[in-house]
Amino acid sequence: MVLALAALVAGGCASTGVSLRSVPHTPLSERLKLTARSGPEPSERTLQLLRVYHLTEATHGDPRPLLDRLQAIIEQDPTAEKVYAFAELAFLAGKQAEVYDERIAMDLYGAAMMKAYEYLFDPRFEATRNAYDPQFRGACELYNGALEALLRMSRRRGELIAGTSTTLHMAGGDCDVSTVLRSTRWQARDIDRFEFVSDYEIQGLKNHYRTHGLGVPLIAVRRSYEGEPPVARHYPTDLSFPVTAFFRPLPSRRNPITGAPSSNRQGVLEFYDPLVTAETRVRRRRVALEADFTTPLAYFLSKPEFHALATVGLLRPDDLLRMRPDRPDPIMGLYMLEPYDPGKIPVVMVHGLWSSPMTWMEMFNDLRSAPQIRDHYQIWFYLYPTGQPFWISAAQLRADLAEARQTLDPYRQEPALDQTVLVGHSMGGLVSRLQTLHSRDDFWQLVADVPLESIEAEPEVRQRLAEAFYFTPSPSVRRVVTIGTPHRGSDFSNQTTQWLMSKLIRLPAMLVQPYQKLYRDNPGRFADGTLLKIETSIDSLSPRNPVFETMLAGQRAPWVTYHNIVGRLPPDSFISRISGTGDGVVHIDSAQVDDAVSELIVDADHSALHAHSAAVLEVRRILLEHLVELRGPAGAAAAASQADRAVHAAGGQRRRGCGARLSDRQLRQR
Repeated sequence: MVLALAALVAGGCASTGVSLRSVPHTPLSERLKLTARSGPEPSERTLQLLRVYHLTEATHGDPRPLLDRLQAIIEQDPTAEKVYAFAELAFLAGKQAEVYDERIAMDLYGAAMMKAYEYLFDPRFEATRNAYDPQFRGACELYNGALEALLRMSRRRGELIAGTSTTLHMAGGDCDVSTVLRSTRWQARDIDRFEFVSDYEIQGLKNHYRTHGLGVPLIAVRRSYEGEPPVARHYPTDLSFPVTAFFRPLPSRRNPITGAPSSNRQGVLEFYDPLVTAETRVRRRRVALEADFTTPLAYFLSKPEFHALATVGLLRPDDLLRMRPDRPDPIMGLYMLEPYDPGKIPVVMVHGLWSSPMTWMEMFNDLRSAPQIRDHYQIWFYLYPTGQPFWISAAQLRADLAEARQTLDPYRQEPALDQTVLVGHSMGGLVSRLQTLHSRDDFWQLVADVPLESIEAEPEVRQRLAEAFYFTPSPSVRRVVTIGTPHRGSDFSNQTTQWLMSKLIRLPAMLVQPYQKLYRDNPGRFADGTLLKIETSIDSLSPRNPVFETMLAGQRAPWVTYHNIVGRLPPDSFISRISGTGDGVVHIDSAQVDDAVSELIVDADHSALHAHSAAVLEVRRILLEHLVELRGPAGAAAAASQADRAVHAAGGQRRRGCGARLSDRQLRQR
């Protein structure tokens, strides 16, 4: 049991975040030897072009005369090869100029960016442009690298702000640039600042998701402000999200009276939300955007307070009821890492004992990487005090889901909110399953031998009792996925752990004191072993707790579908010899249920189960299956079938006959 406790701690306290690189990462480093002792230096193809035109000696000293001569050659005989060489030489010159004159560096980087853009999109080179030529990708990297260098300098000058205008000093004259946020979900005032993805290295997340194309991946850090929309209460403080910056030159404007061209060139610096927009268009061509989905997530997760939430929620549940520093809401509740998106189905992830939403970040990172998931689903997280009995947490989730629905859709016009999927790990699976049951009198009979109305209690206490023990299924929940859930309790909860946790867990006075008064005011009215005597989550998970039998036999909503994922360690492992067959914390007999339409067995321990690739792929398969049942698109059906094959390839094993051994009463209820 001590080993099981250690496994829980490891699962709840894994470190996730980013570290600052000593040198920003850029694909140009190897191509142009930017960090080599002998570099930087042009590529061999650029050197060859310089030899052809007898320009090799001009590479020494001030680079601008060389660029002027090369520009004259381009004007006489324009080719993509010459334009590429100009872009490369201008970028290298900008790199050198950074150390002595930032204005000259901006001029040179601007020239490099514009020439790379010319290489990629000028109609003159349409017939000869070759996407298979390594130089083509080199031009993309030069465009991205030069744009990032310009953005860095603009940030230092306080000019990198969405929704404003600035002037870039580039070769051939100044360029007036307007900045625009191309997003249907965020507004310019939501963004406090930008960080550069290339400055950071990911720690703790196994997979790094990104796309390749044009643009500079950024980390946008959100700010709170007066008058923000009501949904902002569900955003964590200093939330960060991915943004891609793309510069688009505009045609030269002319004076409407004289017809003369404008003194300054024009351009638009566009900030895209890559989770929604994967591409843009330039001259009727589809252009993929460079994007990084994972680094902004890891940057956000670097905040040290996140890593303490699991222990706080277990040992000091009262702390999660306190107000957040940025708004008058408790720390516990529903959280969104992306804006609420009408039309997308919520997936609510509910963590387990001694844990927090941090435990879901591997699965969240993997699920969000799939376009079919992020195009149709929005993933939310629920944070609750895990030190209290799980049925109290279930009552709080029930209320929070109802409140969120009222906030987001007060007129109930969003059908996607009525297709919600709950995904619960460990004790979170019990909290989730309780959202789908009719309590009738079944749960109250475990508390008292008399009706609730006859109990002597303050109105507030009576209301709390009613919320915990009298409930109906949530009309918005359509599917529940339980992962490593102790449906019949866990032997982890024994006399030793119960005693230990009773000494460590500090329950809120508002939870304990009213019940102590109830016993004094209602002698002889409570059942033997009443649930009110169970004060901690550890006690509530005891296999001897009658609430498990009541839950399994309870009347569930006929519109809900259950899925189950079970962990299993090798039978000859040390932990299995101690705890029996299962994941080391939950025995397999307790983890399995017969009313699930699918059940997957994964060779993983309790703390790693929900991050295992087979479990992640299974949740993805279930979500695609959910789409098939709701909307029936052929593409989603094919994706669901493909996802099922991926689950097996990742080592998941389906339990045969799952869902076939339902009792007659359960069949009637379905």
